[in-house]
Amino acid sequence: MGDHRAARRAPRRRPSTTAVTPARRAETAAELTAVRATGPGKRKASRREVASKPRLRLPSLPVVAGVAALAIATGGAVSVSPAESATDGGFVRASAMSGASGTASANLLEDRSATVSRDSRRDAAQDAAAADLVAQAEAQAKQRTEALSQFAEQAEKQAAKLKLNAWVLPVDVVQITAEFGEYGLWASYHTGIDFNGEVGDPIYAIAGGTVTSAAYDGSYGNKTVITLDDGTEIWYCHQTSFLVSPGETVAPGEQIGTVGATGHVTGSHLHVEVHPGGGDAVDPREAFLVHGITLPPRS
Repeated sequence: MGDHRAARRAPRRRPSTTAVTPARRAETAAELTAVRATGPGKRKASRREVASKPRLRLPSLPVVAGVAALAIATGGAVSVSPAESATDGGFVRASAMSGASGTASANLLEDRSATVSRDSRRDAAQDAAAADLVAQAEAQAKQRTEALSQFAEQAEKQAAKLKLNAWVLPVDVVQITAEFGEYGLWASYHTGIDFNGEVGDPIYAIAGGTVTSAAYDGSYGNKTVITLDDGTEIWYCHQTSFLVSPGETVAPGEQIGTVGATGHVTGSHLHVEVHPGGGDAVDPREAFLVHGITLPPRS
């Protein structure tokens, strides 16, 4: 019994899991031979150094993706060729200028030149359109300038004409003593308007024109007739003296004689008549008003 328990309590030996193969025995023998050949002090060589060989390590997928992104960003491309993967780590950088690789071809220079060519044509068309617009604007500005110049010239002529035909008062102090159409001791029907004045007071041309008469005329006394451009005649009557002669041209406001009391009068004054076209007399007040002059009422 005691022997049996002793036998049961004895620990069991586990069989060795390391199997010695013939290759391993040969390898061990080679190591021993190498150690003996080196002699004392040179036993640092190990089996791993003898058995180690360079192994080909392929780059990981993230590394390949990063290199490809960098190549594309610089204008090239990355391609992988089965024929070259064994000698260049599995990837090949395509040419940055042409984009050529072992599996595909994309000439970036040609693509860029085509893009630039399209942009150039578009820019040229835009430049041409802008030039046309500028030319049109310049032509319109020139036409406008010419039109304004013509208008200005016409305005100057009209202003000169208006200035030439502008009416002014015939005496310095205006006092109306008789109106057109009145009846009185001096006439059965008054055909003009009377401006009060003293003998010798200056008489001015009411409008510009040509002197057609400067002579004595019965009841009108000394009378000067000035004919305007439109044929209207203005008569200045009862003058004391003449300062112009027939055929002379006078301007508005130019002195043509002096106030007097010649002819059929009761006192010194200037009698003015207006005859459109050399015909019958009209109310001088209305004629003055048409030409921008408002006469004061009869005193």
